Amino acid sequence: MTIEPFGDQAVRVIFGDQIAPSVQLKISRFIQLFDQNPFSGFIEYVPAYTNVVFYYDPMKVIGSGHKNRSAQRQVIDYLTELSQDVKKGSEHESFRRVVHIPVCYGGTFGPDLNEVAAAHDLQPDEVIARHSAPHYLVYMLGFAPGFPFLGGLPEELATPRRATPRLKIAAGSVGIAGKQTGAYPLDSPGGWQIIGRTPVPLFTPETNPPTLLQAGDLVKFDPVTEQEFKCIYGGCNDGTHFA
Repeated sequence: MTIEPFGDQAVRVIFGDQIAPSVQLKISRFIQLFDQNPFSGFIEYVPAYTNVVFYYDPMKVIGSGHKNRSAQRQVIDYLTELSQDVKKGSEHESFRRVVHIPVCYGGTFGPDLNEVAAAHDLQPDEVIARHSAPHYLVYMLGFAPGFPFLGGLPEELATPRRATPRLKIAAGSVGIAGKQTGAYPLDSPGGWQIIGRTPVPLFTPETNPPTLLQAGDLVKFDPVTEQEFKCIYGGCNDGTHFA
């Protein structure tokens, strides 16, 4: 683990040099412990594939700590001490939250399902079965608010991005790009292969937290029919249903 300055108002904690569940587990444990006792002057942290950046207000850090030491030094010392507690912790993943997300595959909701199936000499139903089988790990959120980059896609479903991106992809669309899968939280342009759509909102600014998923969560996609999609979607809009 490496802890280093990241500009003059942030510190970066590096947990490894490769994308791996074991590295993400260390990140999740570190964040979990940090959430229980954050330092004064903390603003936010941003988890990525192999590191987490902690942003802080230098004046508040100094005002509540040692006035003869820089804010950066105090934050680094705090995170270094916290890292020792992480090393003493369990390596089990039992604390991870599992989020079930219903998905209607194919048709107008998944216009690229048949193309993905043909690319791998599979039937569309086989793609659905294989895509909905794993528990995917949320490595990070990015690109758009609440967009989860998910690891764990079966090798036989890895598919390149579309040669020509679409100008608009509907919110909730579930796609594949290379060895990753994910879901669009908002209407936006995109080049992922779209194989389905979820009626569950991934980003709601008025809630706390505003994103359905967090780094470290496990995601399970559950296939639903178009009728079930519409029923869940209506419930979501009424605030009476949530995954």
